[in-house]
Amino acid sequence: MKFGVPLGLIHPDAWKDVAVAADELGFESVWLPEHLVFATDLSLAVYPGTDEPGISPGTPLFDAPAYLCWLAGLTSRVRLGTAVHLYALRHPFVSARAFATLDRVSGGRAVCGVGAGWYEGEWRAAGVDFTTRGPRLDEAIEVTRRLWSEPVVAHAGRFYDFPEVAFEPKPVQERLPILAGGESGAALRRAARLCDGWISMPHSLASVRPQLDRLAALRDGTRPEGGAGSGDAGGRPFSVTVHAYELAGPAEVPEWERLGVDRMIVRPWRRSRDAVTALEAFAADHLP
Repeated sequence: MKFGVPLGLIHPDAWKDVAVAADELGFESVWLPEHLVFATDLSLAVYPGTDEPGISPGTPLFDAPAYLCWLAGLTSRVRLGTAVHLYALRHPFVSARAFATLDRVSGGRAVCGVGAGWYEGEWRAAGVDFTTRGPRLDEAIEVTRRLWSEPVVAHAGRFYDFPEVAFEPKPVQERLPILAGGESGAALRRAARLCDGWISMPHSLASVRPQLDRLAALRDGTRPEGGAGSGDAGGRPFSVTVHAYELAGPAEVPEWERLGVDRMIVRPWRRSRDAVTALEAFAADHLP
């Protein structure tokens, strides 16, 4: 099992120290969320499944790939991922360049977690149609794959249209992993059809199983009882990443593995100031 650390759940002032500690302690990855901008009109910010705003307009926001580039220079082993980047809010040239740069400066440690997003306010503010965010993201992923792998690329699609361009340098990784976040049918289909893995919302062992079963059925239909699993269905490796913030202890980890989970993003702390100490204790119990 690989273990990741969610930097977005601590104060930004602690991101550097926690990322460096994660790197030194042997955690596999650190993860940053992102929003591009918050509108002050909270009528467009009600989080799905609740009747409350999911954002506070005064919250400080950072460019996640740029911040991870800085952390790359302070670390040497830990992978650097987004959970998740709103890829379709920009032209794919912008995000493809950002993650290719992160992969280059980190020596091949970038993980591109993407999502269609839930918050309509920032899409309106950016002048991008919220209702087409899903198919826009799908097309952006397809364009990005070509930019990262082909010598020259021209594209004429529903949302993006450009003449032949060169895109250099390519990422260090032969296939920089793109993981799809989200739990809607569209998000799971995106993960199964276009991406190299899936990133869940926070879950327990019991609550994650239905999503994993749906994902397995979408991938190849052969593992309805065992979860999505890892492996090489469809000719490409596929990973399952789950946010598991209430992990009971080491004895629970094999249960997640049996469900096909490859990576657990864990939060062993309750307060930001305790994060490094909590990571040290977690590493002593869970890491080799």
